[in-house]
Amino acid sequence: MIVVEDLHKHFGGFHAVDGANLGIREGTITGLIGPNGAGKTTLFNVIAGDLPPTSGRVTMAGEDITGLPPHELFHKGLLRTFQIAHEFTSMTCRENLMTVPGGQSGERLWNTWFGRKRIADEERALRAKADEVLEFLTIEHLADHPAGAVSGGQKKLLELGRTMMVDARIVFLDEVGAGVNRTLLRTIGDAIQQLNRERGYTFVVIEHDMDFIGRLCDPVICMAEGKVLAEGTLEEIKANEAVIEAYLGTGLKNKEQVGA
Repeated sequence: MIVVEDLHKHFGGFHAVDGANLGIREGTITGLIGPNGAGKTTLFNVIAGDLPPTSGRVTMAGEDITGLPPHELFHKGLLRTFQIAHEFTSMTCRENLMTVPGGQSGERLWNTWFGRKRIADEERALRAKADEVLEFLTIEHLADHPAGAVSGGQKKLLELGRTMMVDARIVFLDEVGAGVNRTLLRTIGDAIQQLNRERGYTFVVIEHDMDFIGRLCDPVICMAEGKVLAEGTLEEIKANEAVIEAYLGTGLKNKEQVGA
């Protein structure tokens, strides 16, 4: 679904992404791991249109999407979440979900005067869909709570819920487990697996927690110094000599977590 070819992103003399090559197969949950400064989030930012590449190419289902802005990629079904949730803090959780779909009739001034019935019908349908998403994520009890007042883990679930309000094809999740307790992390993992299995979502996941990666992800891609170092199952990655060398001093073979 996604092919990255010789991708570079430079910030002055710093090469955050330095000739990365990788492919994301449709229907997979792919894990992306690596030490601090490996270039993982920068790679996400370039693929998702938040940063322009210095050079290189990104294609999605054979279409060149290099440098397209996020709103165009959104309409193609490419979505991403962030390590720090980007909710509308004063709006309710339900309202946060209802704002996601584009092209709503209420966005046009003309319709606020002459299309009120259409707007009301759309809002009823969006409200019903938002409630279905909240129930799927087991946070329906938070529907009327301000999104800024819920826990970090619940905000991560809400971020995942936003991708369910549109026809997502591939979702990039940046440290979905950061600051999340073990119970909610399991709930998030269950939701990701169900969306992958039942709705055909393709996921790419940056995550610290190797238990989480091992449970969800195959394949796993390891980056270091802006390049793709290795790809395989988590066990193959852990046994790879180049990966061991890149993690020298971090105890990759003996720890359950690695830096992002």
